[in-house]
Amino acid sequence: MKTVITYGTFDLYHVGHVRLLSRLRELGDRLVVGCSTDEFNSRKGKRSVMPYEQRVEILRACRYVDDVFPENNWEQKRGDILREKADIFAMGDDWLGKFNDLSDIVEVVYLPRTKDISTTEVRQLVKALHRDKINQVRSAVSHLASLVDNL
Repeated sequence: MKTVITYGTFDLYHVGHVRLLSRLRELGDRLVVGCSTDEFNSRKGKRSVMPYEQRVEILRACRYVDDVFPENNWEQKRGDILREKADIFAMGDDWLGKFNDLSDIVEVVYLPRTKDISTTEVRQLVKALHRDKINQVRSAVSHLASLVDNL
C-alpha cells in the first residue's frame, strides 16, 4: 500500500481543493492530510474564515482523504512522514523546492495548482461582493433620505 501525505489550511473549500486532493490520491492508495490548526495559521500570519474543526470535518467527508491530523508547526513533517509510513510527500507547486530536504526519507512531489481558482481569489471575490452590497445599501439610504427631505 502506497501512502501519500500532504498539508494545507483548506479554508473556504473549493473545486481547486477537490481537484488537488483527487490528483494526490491518484499517486497512491492512501491519502493523509495535515490540516493547519487555527493557532498555527495565526503564527503564520493567516486567519481562516472556517474554524479548524469544520475544515477537518470537510476533509474527512472527501472521498479522496483517508485520514486527517492537525498540523501544529513547520517542524513536525518529518515525524508525521515516519509515523504515517508515507511513500510520497506532495504539495502544490507554489511550494516548489521548499521541502526537498525531506527527500532523504520520502519521495517529494509538487503538483500544479488548479488554474483560475484559489482561496485568495475566493476571499477577494467575497470582499468585492460585500463592498458592492454596502454601496447599494448606501445608495438606497441616500435616496430614501432625499425623498424624506422632499416631504
